[in-house]
Amino acid sequence: MRELTKAEEQIMLILWEIKEGLVKDVIDKIQPPKPAYNTVSTVIRVLEGKGFIDHKAIGNTYIYFPLVTEEQYKHFAFDKVMTNYFENSYQSLVSFLVKEKNMDVEKLDELIKMAEDLKNKKS
Repeated sequence: MRELTKAEEQIMLILWEIKEGLVKDVIDKIQPPKPAYNTVSTVIRVLEGKGFIDHKAIGNTYIYFPLVTEEQYKHFAFDKVMTNYFENSYQSLVSFLVKEKNMDVEKLDELIKMAEDLKNKKS
């Protein structure tokens, strides 16, 4: 799987939300200022080339739909962040959250409990 550009990610978020749609449907969901039809159409074709979406033709109209789920991409993106920024260390990630994002003790306790629950499920 490849990383999405900001424009590609914006369109994928919309397609994940609407499940399938025309280029016009995607444009309708974009916040103003809205890009040109041809711009969105080009990004959609790039996403199709990357294997993120496909289409079904009804006459001369294309309805686009995701091939990659939002969950699959979240896993990919998170793994990339963990590898590139935290050396695959959850301890480094939690340390960052506590120091840089001012995570309060209550939230930290919730995070630790979630990690322990996941660890127990895997055991």
